[in-house]
Amino acid sequence: MNVADTEVIFSLLGKAGYERTEVMEDADVILVNTCSVRDNAEQRIWGRIDTFQKQRKERGAVVGIVGCMAERLKDKLLDTRKIDLVAGPDSYRTLPALLADIAPDKPRINVLLSREETYADITPARIDKNGVSAFISIMRGCNNVCSFCVVPYTRGTERSRDPQTIVAEAADVFGKGYREVTLLGQNVDSYCWKPTNGPEIDFAGLLEQVARVSPELRIRFSTSNPQDISDEVLYTMARYENICRHIHLPVQSGSDRILEKMRRRYTREGYLERIRRIREILPDCGITTDVIAGFCSETEEDHRLTLSLFREVGFDYAYMFYYSERPGTLAARKYPDDVPLEVKTRRLNEIIALQNELSLESNRRDLGKVFKVLVEGPSKKDPEELCGRTSSGKMCVFPAEGRRAGEYAHVRIETCTSATLIGRLV
Repeated sequence: MNVADTEVIFSLLGKAGYERTEVMEDADVILVNTCSVRDNAEQRIWGRIDTFQKQRKERGAVVGIVGCMAERLKDKLLDTRKIDLVAGPDSYRTLPALLADIAPDKPRINVLLSREETYADITPARIDKNGVSAFISIMRGCNNVCSFCVVPYTRGTERSRDPQTIVAEAADVFGKGYREVTLLGQNVDSYCWKPTNGPEIDFAGLLEQVARVSPELRIRFSTSNPQDISDEVLYTMARYENICRHIHLPVQSGSDRILEKMRRRYTREGYLERIRRIREILPDCGITTDVIAGFCSETEEDHRLTLSLFREVGFDYAYMFYYSERPGTLAARKYPDDVPLEVKTRRLNEIIALQNELSLESNRRDLGKVFKVLVEGPSKKDPEELCGRTSSGKMCVFPAEGRRAGEYAHVRIETCTSATLIGRLV
């Protein structure tokens, strides 16, 4: 989402006469687009701010913090006297005016949240390197208010974007040579567009419209919520081969007690029921997840339930973190962060070790199979090899043999690691 927002920022500033530079020493304006989901992300930004002071003091470069950290901390950032600009996620249209108004000892701030802003009319300035995959934001904000999550406070309430603009953007990037789009939302399954005339369009309907842009355009999406992903979305995926067989379905915990405390609005059994439906309708679908170790009051039994759910589902991959308290959230106000760090770390390491086993088992099941892979570019380890992803989201590495980024290749899998499928062209 920060990549997508950054592309919007570059587009808006480009229209105002700014040019992007890859060299910080050449920059008149240095902006950092920030995340507040975990404390570690914010700590890294504080370190970056200190490194920018040389540019600010010696050359008069403007330093700005934009995005979720700007929204969360607001004037506290300006109080450091190291920041010239603070802009929240819904204020990017005002960036040219804010920048023009900055003067010594006159920083500028706009952190007003909006109930309407979706930047639907902005054509993003693509910043990816390979020209193969593009992000398209379909909605902003979130209404779920999970007790651990800062997103509703930094990105505002949920609002969906006009589907016509989404389809037009997908057609535009396809015409420019891109072969994959990822539809983005905090909870894509909540997407709902209500026109003044005609029936409303839900996420399944939007998926279908984007899939019809071209059978050569792959469609991915992120992120789904377990209580909201519908059978109709699954049936739509089954009808269109170019909608990738991959669903990222964050579980966060395998314990009903912890899920209730997290305000996740589903149970362990409800989650497993959704997994069963995915595998009934889309047998070849890759399933990945998010999990939090050591949430407030988590016991060894709660942790054991998370491990057992991982074994039962057999995730292909997982994003795994220990709990990081975020100021202002319901959990921070109501629940003590009472699991010691060493316990959180140990539980997280146990989850990681188990997931590494599950990922290797999943990849071994693919040995001997042939997959249609969208080539993304050279492998990081060997320029004579290419890498790309299968429909299910698995990274695949294979000899180049004249293939190029943006092309499809059929690859037979010969060996694997827990993270990568390795094969040859067929």
